[in-house]
Amino acid sequence: MMVITGKGRKVKAEHGQPHFTVAMSFTPINMGGGRKTQTFTQSESFPSPWMAPNVPWARNLKKNQLGGVVFGCTNSTFKECLSKQLFGLPAQHFSYVQNIEPGLPLFLFNYSERKLHGIYEAASSGKMNFDSYAWTGGGLDRTKYPAQVQIHVRLKCQALTEHQFKPVIIDNYYSQTHFWFELDHAQANKLMSKLSSLAVSSGSSMPQITQKWTPVVPKFTSQNKGGESGASELPSLSDDFANSFDSIGTSTTSDDPLCLDGNNQLRESSLCNQMVQPDEKDLIYMKLKELALGYEFPDTNMNNRGRMVESAFTDDVDFLRETHDNVMETLGKRNDEGSFDSLDYPAIIAQLCGEVEELKAFKQAQTQKMETLERKLAEAEQEIYHLENRCMMLESISNPSMTLVGDESLIESGDESHLNLDDSILIVGGYDGVTWLSALHSFSPSHDVLRSLEPMSCARSYTSVARLGGELYVFGGGQNSTWYDTVESYNALNNQWTMWPSLNEKKGSLAVAALDGKFFTVGGGNGVECFSSVEMFDPNVGRWISGRSMLQKRFALAAVELNGALYAVGGYDGKEYLKSAERFDPREHSWNKIGSMDTKRGCHSLVKMNEKLYALGGYDGITMVPSVEIYDPRLGKWMSGEPMNQGRGFFAAAVLNNSVYVMGGVKSDEDSLDIIERYKDGEGWEATKLRAVGQRCFASAIVLGGD
Repeated sequence: MMVITGKGRKVKAEHGQPHFTVAMSFTPINMGGGRKTQTFTQSESFPSPWMAPNVPWARNLKKNQLGGVVFGCTNSTFKECLSKQLFGLPAQHFSYVQNIEPGLPLFLFNYSERKLHGIYEAASSGKMNFDSYAWTGGGLDRTKYPAQVQIHVRLKCQALTEHQFKPVIIDNYYSQTHFWFELDHAQANKLMSKLSSLAVSSGSSMPQITQKWTPVVPKFTSQNKGGESGASELPSLSDDFANSFDSIGTSTTSDDPLCLDGNNQLRESSLCNQMVQPDEKDLIYMKLKELALGYEFPDTNMNNRGRMVESAFTDDVDFLRETHDNVMETLGKRNDEGSFDSLDYPAIIAQLCGEVEELKAFKQAQTQKMETLERKLAEAEQEIYHLENRCMMLESISNPSMTLVGDESLIESGDESHLNLDDSILIVGGYDGVTWLSALHSFSPSHDVLRSLEPMSCARSYTSVARLGGELYVFGGGQNSTWYDTVESYNALNNQWTMWPSLNEKKGSLAVAALDGKFFTVGGGNGVECFSSVEMFDPNVGRWISGRSMLQKRFALAAVELNGALYAVGGYDGKEYLKSAERFDPREHSWNKIGSMDTKRGCHSLVKMNEKLYALGGYDGITMVPSVEIYDPRLGKWMSGEPMNQGRGFFAAAVLNNSVYVMGGVKSDEDSLDIIERYKDGEGWEATKLRAVGQRCFASAIVLGGD
């Protein structure tokens, strides 16, 4: 039995007004100027919990392009954010929250007042669930905002109203009131400049750090006997560290032109005012820490790399603070003595630069240690996988109720014996609420048992699956900001995966069906456009060939083979959700329209049972629907079926033993589902008590056994 699951995407503005946008950002290259962004948008409000790569809620900036991040709050959560020094977003935003490193500028947007607060900075790397119960009012429910980062205040400023900050990040607005939270370096710098002009502090105003000044370099009498008595200037300090002081001094104004006395010496009172004000000490420390953070680690494949070096970074910052305090103590002593030699500047700077070099060497050593840890982690994950399979086998042997399946064949690990394919649904990839999965699981509904099999080569969601020759084939899909063109197959007899020639294009949210010993992939998208294209693959030939395109572009569609013909149903064409359907007959080499459904739907599933097609659930442009429509090819029209108990989309569905199983997915109130429903002719839909699968979104399902 072959089942294809369509996929899609959505977004929500966090800690405040919800919004739903399905489709993809369309960013063609504008040869004449800047970047032009066109977003395919269904603008109905909708609270969306999970998202995938290249959707309008995320710019998908690379780590080196990320200049800052905006987090959300309301009046009811604002104080908790600051008291806990913790910001958070829903889990889908972890795709870029994980790129946050200590020191990255952060901002807090209050949806209730539509004001932007700052300037904050990350005190940790972004990770999941620093506090699993934050923003729950002390309740027992887990937080809805697990993508979190610890913060501290970099500079306390008055909040910006939306009309003040909107022009700075206007390119991030994808609707009148909703904007992307990822900021590039230019946007972050402009926001910090704007906020810094409104800096405040307890007791007195903070120094304005946005106005550039040049350090006062006094002239001194030359001691060179061969030269004329006169004035010569200190050498220009071109070192990056020296130049950094330009942004933390006091602005020179007409009220304090040069602060020099008659002997070209810095006035003591002026020096005191410029160098040892408590607020400015904090600013100097901030700049020293920013310099240390400037020496970043090279990127690795570990998303949580920042967590592994957090303790080392803390030690480095403590060292910088100690160095800063020593420098300020020296400056204070100089001031107490009533004089200050400008030649101390190069010595202090040279000392600090030397310490920064030591820091770089230390971080390089830490990088090497982490590479070793990463290798050990990979080995440990493989060992855990084998132990998990072994444990499952031992449990099945020790528990008689778990050892018999229908024909009394033994359930064992995939490494020990063959799977009972006639009683199993294979579930491929997806998202479990914490992790994007490469896992392949075998689920037995008759015993509510979920068994781990050999995982895929990489994590995949928004993929499509098909069966041919008793093997499972997986096509395309994506993870975070990456789309795949890869194809791999799973052989249940030896529990092994095999790689096949790649698709002609990288794509996800596509559909696929096996027809006459060949695979046909249809539709999908790549983050730039929706496709109507068709690719055909014959395993005996070993290459992909472009086929006749569908009549419409279809992203997040569903497709299935029935009686030697391919049916493509619903989806999203870049402008709206579709209720239309079309049919391809290889004997005619053409696509033809068939009757349309009553309901628009994308992110739905399509299965075949008893010579009919069942279109299940999905998103209609407004909400997740529970409706079911049934197509009978002999009548050539769709009929309404009994609806599911729960509206859902982004779920997996399969037909096993003349019953339809729908597993996981997302419902309209932004929560993921762990409820499995079962449908059987004459009995209708039943919400089962099966719990082995748990939460699972954006996955695909298929049955390899049966006819």
